[in-house]
Amino acid sequence: MALATVASRALAGIDAPGVMVEVHLGPGLPAFHIVGLPDAEVREAKDRVRAALNHAQFEFPSRRITVNLAPADLPKDSSRFDLPIALGILAASGQLRAAALEGLEFAGELSLTGELRPVRGALAMALGCARSGRGFVLPAQNAAQAALAGGATVLPARTLLEVCAHLAGQAQLQPHAQDAVPALPAYADFRDVKGQAAAKRALEVAAAGGHSLLLVGPPGTGKSMLAARFPGILAPMSEAEALESAAIQSASLGGFDAARWGARPLRAPHHTASRVALVGGGSPPRPGEISLAHQGVLFLDELPEFGREALEALREPLESGWVSLSRGARQARFPARFQLMAAMNPCPCGYLGHPSGRCRCTPDAIARYRARISGPLADRIDIKIDAPVPRETELLAAADGEPTRAIRERVVAARGLQVLRQGKPNALLGTQEIETHCATGAEVEILVKQAMVHLSLSARAYHRVLRVARSIADLDACAAIGTAHVAEAIQYRRMDAAL
Repeated sequence: MALATVASRALAGIDAPGVMVEVHLGPGLPAFHIVGLPDAEVREAKDRVRAALNHAQFEFPSRRITVNLAPADLPKDSSRFDLPIALGILAASGQLRAAALEGLEFAGELSLTGELRPVRGALAMALGCARSGRGFVLPAQNAAQAALAGGATVLPARTLLEVCAHLAGQAQLQPHAQDAVPALPAYADFRDVKGQAAAKRALEVAAAGGHSLLLVGPPGTGKSMLAARFPGILAPMSEAEALESAAIQSASLGGFDAARWGARPLRAPHHTASRVALVGGGSPPRPGEISLAHQGVLFLDELPEFGREALEALREPLESGWVSLSRGARQARFPARFQLMAAMNPCPCGYLGHPSGRCRCTPDAIARYRARISGPLADRIDIKIDAPVPRETELLAAADGEPTRAIRERVVAARGLQVLRQGKPNALLGTQEIETHCATGAEVEILVKQAMVHLSLSARAYHRVLRVARSIADLDACAAIGTAHVAEAIQYRRMDAAL
């Protein structure tokens, strides 16, 4: 048979559309052509496939070989098509039974010796295989990740010869059983943070409702310590959230570690990161830091030091939870429902308000420094809180602070109330849902309106105040939002006039 078809998958964002690898052996001078919008990695497959087949003692056909990756209008990247191309050549040349390829999908990079090397996007491809009902043959190093896709039959292999032996019925590949769910990683404990009671309370409120947060304080006051401990108090991810997060990381260059299944990601890019590094890009488009932080935390330390273009690119994802990338003929859409946590100094030298009185920054210099954070971006941050220098009595206190476990219990209880009431965190409530679930009495409504006038709050800020007040009420297990809840939420917006 001079024609064979092998099923595989490409990557488009975090989706894995199906690809049929069609291999035809025709008459003419020996040649090897790959068509169907392949990129450089795919075109180089011809040399890897030839060497792997020769090393495995298969006959490489001395004919005109044409490989078509269908559909032809879908760009193909990565070396994942090495294995299906090699199997297609073997089936087209009669060295394998073409019928044995039915009901299976294949992906994997071939070394020159025929060993299978891991590829990106194994989880996304396994999810596609589960929906199609086919088995999935892939490199053994990707098996643990692919097995996270429930319902997928994952058949790991180490070499091309193992795959061929399975297809020939000589030695069957054994399905990979899903590993036990790993324990969540141990985060540093909040009991190590002395003082900063107001900041810790703000972090608890932010974790309960999924709100964005900004810490402002001099160097050395514990802002980075608080950020490192913040993921430890977040509510656990649902199965769907864990799959979304893992699928994005699987499609990235860094890949996904199956041992971190169910752990909310914490991304902390350096302040020199570009706009593309934050939101994603490249050709083909790949996820950036905000997508890699999906269902987790994006921590931006030294917020004003980030480029203006990079910060402004955060505005739309903070509202919509998605980022759309367009690069010529390539488009991709990545989820970016991250929880923003940022930290900054109060002035260029960092010591404004420090008890030592070291700050010598002029009012103009302070205003220019804070103006690096635009009004529209600052308006999208729900909670802004001071992290002042701890008092000496707090630093010398013998007793430890409240442990992470106790704070997390309250956060989980509050998040449970939100899921039962509206099926989502308070930070994701829409306008109509706010009117339903954040209803206030006449006294509370007057307080909010007075705050809007006094602090010059926008309509967006008004809704965010109500969302935060709802989270504070949930931490107190109160069905209705009270005056104290709204007053605390308003306190978290006091910095709006300064930014």
